[in-house]
Amino acid sequence: MKIVFMGTPDFSVETLKQILAAGHEVSLVVTQPDRPRGRGKKPSFSPVKEYAMEQNIPCFQPEKIRDESCMEILQKEQADIFVVVAFGQILPQRILDIPKYGCMNVHASLLPKYRGAAPIQWSVINGDAETGVTTMRMDAGMDTGDILLQERIAIAPDETGGSLFDKLAVAGGALCVKTLSRIEDGTIESIPQDHEAATYTRMISKQDGEIDFTLPAERIECLIRGMNPWPSAYTRIGNKMLKIWEADVIAQKDAHQPGEIFDVTKDAFCVAAGEGALKILSLQLEGKKRMNTADFLRGYTLENGDCLG
Repeated sequence: MKIVFMGTPDFSVETLKQILAAGHEVSLVVTQPDRPRGRGKKPSFSPVKEYAMEQNIPCFQPEKIRDESCMEILQKEQADIFVVVAFGQILPQRILDIPKYGCMNVHASLLPKYRGAAPIQWSVINGDAETGVTTMRMDAGMDTGDILLQERIAIAPDETGGSLFDKLAVAGGALCVKTLSRIEDGTIESIPQDHEAATYTRMISKQDGEIDFTLPAERIECLIRGMNPWPSAYTRIGNKMLKIWEADVIAQKDAHQPGEIFDVTKDAFCVAAGEGALKILSLQLEGKKRMNTADFLRGYTLENGDCLG
């Protein structure tokens, strides 16, 4: 099939790779404009643009895909289908109607659950047992189109936002290729979403990573994993930020206030939560590198009764 691919971040790249590996023609990649990044604020290409350039695929980077000038460029491609994966702009109906088979989206959740942004991280933060990827026919709504295919993925007990991102990127690419094949041979069937069952997620911010030790330890541990590697879960010790990268949920035998440190040894310490407690396994003090707790305690003195937060 002849495809126009629309995507921007790392997550989108895997689908583009698998589309090309399956022998489809990607005549144009549409991605977000170059943005200034880093201390020097130099223009930076999106991951999708970087890969497209490696494959010698032309790139189109509109500031606003809704502009009338975009219509002519997209129509000239005469593509069979537009594949959209985390592009970052909402497509108007007049663009959705251009290709022969319409527009297909790859979304990193089991729709109608977790429409919107950051579904991968939220599924870990919320302690879900499973998630997955969905291909859907796009309409003018936010992830409201008919479902084409879905693939379920179990969330491991030690799953992080980063590890699940990698799994779903690969699964999404494979499901996209499978869906394209079914569309091409006419065997695909679309299923309307149950809009009453829909849930929505929002973008993750750095502030979401602040640990509230009055919450149950299980919820805090899910937050720690969901925020790994970005933006990280954190608290404060004294006047410095302390990132928590790994922790185990344990029972709290004696009464302690939420955030109170106890059972300090030469290579471990625990922190009380609203219910239960956390044994801290890996952390990072402001201005220092990430390290295991034993290495941290060799250079930083903690006492029973100290508090985090």
